[in-house]
Amino acid sequence: PVGRGFESLRARHFRSAAEKRLADRPLRPLEIRLDGLALTRGGRPVLHDIHWHVRPGERWLVIGASGAGKTQLLKAVAGDVWPDAALTATRRYLLDGQWHEQPVDVRDEIAWLGPERQDRYERYGWNHSALAVVGTGLHRTDIPLDTLSSAERGHCLSLLRLTGSARLARRQFLTLSYGERRLVLLARALAWRASVLLLDEVATGLDAVNRQRLYRVLESRRFKGSTWICSAHRDEDVPPGADHLLWLDAGRVRHAGKLTARRLKQALAASREKPAPPRTPVRRKKSTRARAVFTLHDADVWIDEKRVLAELNLTIRRGECWVIHGGNGAGKSTLLRTLYGDHAVASGGSILRAGVVIGVPLDDFRARTGLIAPHLQTDYPRYHTVQDTVVSGLHASLGLNFRATAAECRKALAALKSVGMEEFADRTLAEMSYGQVRRILFARAIV
Repeated sequence: PVGRGFESLRARHFRSAAEKRLADRPLRPLEIRLDGLALTRGGRPVLHDIHWHVRPGERWLVIGASGAGKTQLLKAVAGDVWPDAALTATRRYLLDGQWHEQPVDVRDEIAWLGPERQDRYERYGWNHSALAVVGTGLHRTDIPLDTLSSAERGHCLSLLRLTGSARLARRQFLTLSYGERRLVLLARALAWRASVLLLDEVATGLDAVNRQRLYRVLESRRFKGSTWICSAHRDEDVPPGADHLLWLDAGRVRHAGKLTARRLKQALAASREKPAPPRTPVRRKKSTRARAVFTLHDADVWIDEKRVLAELNLTIRRGECWVIHGGNGAGKSTLLRTLYGDHAVASGGSILRAGVVIGVPLDDFRARTGLIAPHLQTDYPRYHTVQDTVVSGLHASLGLNFRATAAECRKALAALKSVGMEEFADRTLAEMSYGQVRRILFARAIV
C-alpha cells in the first residue's frame, strides 16, 4: 500500500510538472506590418490602402460599423484571404528575427476567436467533446488528430475551469449553447499560447457574467506578453486593457495609434447604426381570449441525452411580445427552436401550434413564421444573393431553386429597405459582413 501510494504521488507530481510546462510554453514575439494593403471581394473594394503596424505586446481595438471591413482585415492578417496584387503593397511578419512575406510561415502563432470561426464547427459538423476541442489548441489543429495525454487532459480541464466551463468537458460541442461554445473556444485559445490572438466581435452571444469572465481572462497572467486584436462596434463589447485603436470607416483607416478616451468615444459614436425612422405604433386591444399561437404542456426537450427544457408550461397568444431571458446554457435557443419545430417534445408532454393539426405539414407553419438565429446564419448558403435570401423567407427554405416573381422581389426590397440594406440586394451573402448578414435575416423574417 505504501508503494502504491508513493507511485500515485509520483505520477501526480510528474503530471502536474507536465501541465506546468504546457502552461508556460514560451511566447514567440510576432510583429506585423501592413503597407498599402487593399482587398476586393466579389469585384467590390472592401479595404483601401491599409497601413498598420502591430508590435509585440500591443493590445489593439478595431472599431467600425457593420460592413466597415473589420473581419476582412483580421482575415487578411491571419492569411485567410488574399489581398489585391499591387507593386507597393506588402504584408510582412517578423518572427525570431526574420521577416516573412507569407502569412503561412507564421500561421501557428496566430489564434482566432469569434462568431465566424465558431460557426465553422456547425458548418463542417465538428462535434467533438469540449475537452477534445480545447486539446486542438494544444496541437494547433482544427480537429483532434492525436489522443490527449493525461497531462494534456489535466491542462485542458484547468483551462475550461478558468473560463467557467469545466462542467461542459464531456459534452459534445454542437449540443452546447451559443455562449457556451464561445467559452470553450476561449479555453482553446488559451491552450494555443499564440503570439497574436484575433478576437472578432468576441463578446457577441455572451451574457453579462461570462462577458466579464472573458475580460478577466484577457487581463490575466496567461496572456501576459501576448498581442491581441479585438474588433467591436458596441460600447459593451470593448474589453478593458486595450492600449491602441484602429478606426475603420468604409474600409479606410481613419485613425491608427495610441488609444485615448476621446478618440474611442468618437469611433464608437460613428460606428453606431443610424436609427430607423419612427413608425406609428399599432394599438391592439388587450384580450385574454386572443387565439393561442403556441401552447406547451409539461414539455421536456432532450439534446444529447441531456434534458435542456423540463416540464415547461407556456401559452403565447396572438399579439403578445415576449422576451426570453437567461444566462448562457439556460435553454433560450432550445425553446425557440422547439417552437419552430427543430426539436421535439418528449413523450408525456405536448406542443400545439396554431393551424397545425393532423394532416397539416409543419412546413406550412414555418412558411408563416419568421426565424432569426445564429445557426440559421451558419447554415445559409453564402452564394445566394441578398434579394433571393429574403425571398426564401416566403417559402421557409434555405435558398431558391427557381426565379423569384416580380411580386416577391418587391416584397423583398421593401423588407430590405426597412433594415437599411436595399442597396445590397444584388450582392451575395459572401460579400456581406457578419452583422450585415444578421440584418438580412431580419428582412427574411419580415417577409
